[in-house]
Amino acid sequence: MNMNTPFLDLNPDASPTVHTIASLFARHLKERTSLAVGESDAVHNDPSNLNLALRVTPGIGAEGFRIEDVSPGRICITGNDERGLLYGVGKFLRTSQYGPESFVPGSWRGTSVPSLPVRGIYFATHFHNFYHDAPIEQVERYVEDLALWGYNVVNVWFDMHHYSGIDDPEARAMIERLHAILHAANRVGIGAALVVLANEAYATSPIELRADWTAGHDGYTREPGGHYHVELCPSKTGAMELEMKWVEERLAAFGDLKLDALWIWPYDQGGCTCSQCAPWGVNGFLRLAEPIARRYRQVYPEGKVILSTWYFDHFTSGEWAGLEKAFTTRPDWVDYLLADDYGDCFPQYPLEHGAPGGLPMVNFPEISMYACDPWGGYGANPMPQHVQQLWNSSRHVLQGGFPYSEGNYEDINKAICAQLFWQPDRPVEDIVREYASFEYAPEVVEPVLRAVAILEHNLPHARTRLDGAIHLSMQHTEGAELAYDLLRQVDAALTPRARSAWRWRILYLRALIDSELSRGGFEVSPICEDAFEELTALYTAHHALDWIAPPTRSRR
Repeated sequence: MNMNTPFLDLNPDASPTVHTIASLFARHLKERTSLAVGESDAVHNDPSNLNLALRVTPGIGAEGFRIEDVSPGRICITGNDERGLLYGVGKFLRTSQYGPESFVPGSWRGTSVPSLPVRGIYFATHFHNFYHDAPIEQVERYVEDLALWGYNVVNVWFDMHHYSGIDDPEARAMIERLHAILHAANRVGIGAALVVLANEAYATSPIELRADWTAGHDGYTREPGGHYHVELCPSKTGAMELEMKWVEERLAAFGDLKLDALWIWPYDQGGCTCSQCAPWGVNGFLRLAEPIARRYRQVYPEGKVILSTWYFDHFTSGEWAGLEKAFTTRPDWVDYLLADDYGDCFPQYPLEHGAPGGLPMVNFPEISMYACDPWGGYGANPMPQHVQQLWNSSRHVLQGGFPYSEGNYEDINKAICAQLFWQPDRPVEDIVREYASFEYAPEVVEPVLRAVAILEHNLPHARTRLDGAIHLSMQHTEGAELAYDLLRQVDAALTPRARSAWRWRILYLRALIDSELSRGGFEVSPICEDAFEELTALYTAHHALDWIAPPTRSRR
């Protein structure tokens, strides 16, 4: 039934976080319907008005929620804790319906408790991508939107190698931006996390303390990818002390935040291939990681340390097996191991042998760069079946994860990951349905699903240079016209708000671009060029590096 004036009922002693959660509901309602909410402690008996009570009552299960009818026109969302309330409001918003001046409360009722404890997202704040260059208010808003989907921690990295030191003005500006992103997470009640590379360094690091990055010796068959050549070698006198000084500076810079976790990373960037540090993953890396972890734990006794195994056994051998030997007894300074691999597979070693030390594991799913050059350059990159396949291969060893995000173009993939972490056996099609119903309209779910399946199949895009010119191509074009036709019909059925929203535009423009490229022999038509320009604005990618920016005329 349609509701007129909605009222929010909060306890008199409701915390600032609960008031923030209430404001999220009010904002979504106002933006989607133009209806404003009223706050009232009184029970309004007019059933044409929605009375939505927001409560926090332990006993449901950590971070869980319950939605129930308590009387005609009165619904109560109860969180086991503040995060549970946040997720309950998110579920209620996603299952409701919206008109220009009408609101139909969602019919979903019941109790829901997340299955997995770690439901994080990693924002890559570099290359002048969305997180790097968009107005900070947009990024803060995006943090809040993702929190409503069930994420419970946002992770960022202060990449040191650009700067001369922590007092470099550009370094301070980046810290301020990262702090704002993490503060947005804390403000809505979820956690913040930092990434550190075990031996990372500033551009001005002492040359005599720098790490070796060469291959062809000490078991290294390949140079570690992404090495900046300013990193430190912990086997050199004074390097560990300098590294710990820099760790102290970073912890102090973010010291007023609730840092739920610290990632410690081995490679990409980072590492040292010298004979005293090799093999890095179970030698120099661990010698640095343990004191970093222990210092973090002194500052944040409840914080979790996540030790990354990224690119283990890529540049040398024996790192996974060596970690199992090093962790014969479960280490007291590690809470989780992070494991994943770029592309189509999860590392085989933990699947076959289990996690070293019996530690719980989290993943790092690639939802941004897969099969597309430039990343996201053609619009949304929905990959429900790809995410499902990766999840099915490793879910039995995981306690959650942190999708890797380069921008806002993979928004659908983020929703899928969040809900798989919440309910591991939930079909991805069901998640996409909920997403499409909420962001577009309930009536368009099925054609959107059909279009998304085509867009996923046709995702591989390439950019190559031939005869001095840039050429764009698609590996698959089957159904490109159908996908565009389906989304044109959907576009005509949407409200003006939904039609102009960025989440719709990036999906619609993807179908338009694919159609134009496939029909025109991969030549960029004026229509296609306009779409690239619009995407650039939606991503705030005007200064982005080529591999993260739409391939507009100025970049071809």
